[in-house]
Formats: sequence, C-alpha cells, structure tokens
Amino acid sequence: MSMLELRRVSKVYGQGATEVHALDRVSLSVDEGAMIAVMGPSGSGKSTLLTIAGSLEAPSEGEVIVRGTPLGRMSRNDKARLRRRTIGYVFQDYNLLPGLTAAENVSLPLELDGMSGRKARAAGLAALAGLGLASEADRYPDQLSGGERQRVAIARAVVGDRRLLLADEPSGALDSDNAESVMRLVHDACKNSGMAAVVVTHDAQLASWADRVLFLRDGRVTDQTAPPATAETLLTPGAPQ
Repeated sequence: MSMLELRRVSKVYGQGATEVHALDRVSLSVDEGAMIAVMGPSGSGKSTLLTIAGSLEAPSEGEVIVRGTPLGRMSRNDKARLRRRTIGYVFQDYNLLPGLTAAENVSLPLELDGMSGRKARAAGLAALAGLGLASEADRYPDQLSGGERQRVAIARAVVGDRRLLLADEPSGALDSDNAESVMRLVHDACKNSGMAAVVVTHDAQLASWADRVLFLRDGRVTDQTAPPATAETLLTPGAPQ
C-alpha cells in the first residue's frame, strides 16, 4: 500500500520577477515499509518537498495523498489530527519545547492524542533508550548537546504508531557513528513496523541505507536505484537525472 503520493506537485513562491519555482511537477510514491532518501544541492527544493508532503504547506498545483486520502479535501482540523497521529517530523532546528524535559518532549504528542501520562512517558522513555538517551530523559534541551537534541527530536518523531516519517537532515548534528545509528533506527523502523520514511540527507553513505535515492535539482526529482556502491554517483555533476 502506498503511504505517501505526490502527483505532479508544484510550488511557486512570489510573483513576476521574484517568482521562484521551488518544486516543478514532482511525482513520488512511497510504500509502507520503504525508506526514501532525497539528495540535492542547497536550494533544490528538498525541504519544501517535506513540508508539502506533511501538510504543513499547500502545493501551488498537484495533489498530495497520505494513506489514500487527498490532503486537499481535508479540513484544517483533520490535517492537524493527521500530523499528530500519523506523521512524525524531524526538523533541522529540532523544534523542541525548552520548558519540557527530553522525556516530556517525546511523550507530548501521545498525551495530546489522548494517551494517559503514565503510558505516554513509558513510551517516551523507551524511544529515548533506543537512541542511547535513557540517562538524559529528565534533562532540558538547553542542558543537552546539539547531537543529543537531534536524537530527542528523532525519538519524538518515531514514538507511538506513526506511519510516515519526514526527516530533514536528521543526522546533520551527529558524528559519524551516531549518524549511522540514526539511519539504522529509521531503516529498522520501516522494515519492522511498516512505517514509511522520506529522509533528506547530503551524505551519500547515509543515503545508502535507503531503498531508493531521489536526486532533486531545480525543483525536479528523478527516481534512481542507488545501491551502496553507487549512491555517491548521485552527487556527481552530469549524473543521469
């Protein structure tokens, strides 16, 4: 079953001389259990693709479908419920709430969706432990390193029964060992639970964890098979697109 579909999605910012085509007729399908890596130079539309896929922003043209439901037909409240229950996000700036501990940040989405505080905390602690952060559960974001804050954000994104993970450079603040751990976690979550994931990364080695790698340039995406030995070619100027 397809978890996410983008059908000829375009996004235009500005008008006239200032008009910018961030996405140009992008089509993408991500099945349950699949992990897709998105690569491309700065300004190629990678982050815009994620925000539109997750209903945080509407496309100028085209259609986005999550779990068989077109987002364009959903009310604002229905979209908010979809984001809360189904979609997990990892942003470049983490978006952690400074007044909550790591465990509280991770468990908050579950509590907002009606889970008891006790069960939500248990699930949050388990997610943190899976990323090596059990000892940091009661620390606040400003007491954590950048890499630790990134792992808390990832734990929050995968906790509960999320079916679609959208991650913008989830390993950007991590050293190589922790970056590999994060990609392995996402990969295993997809294979073991059927979660689908779209991960933006600049690192070809990390992209090799994905089932497919898409290269995005000037708002246009080309689907390419990228086994570990060839993932790096996607960054080579003049590579097929």
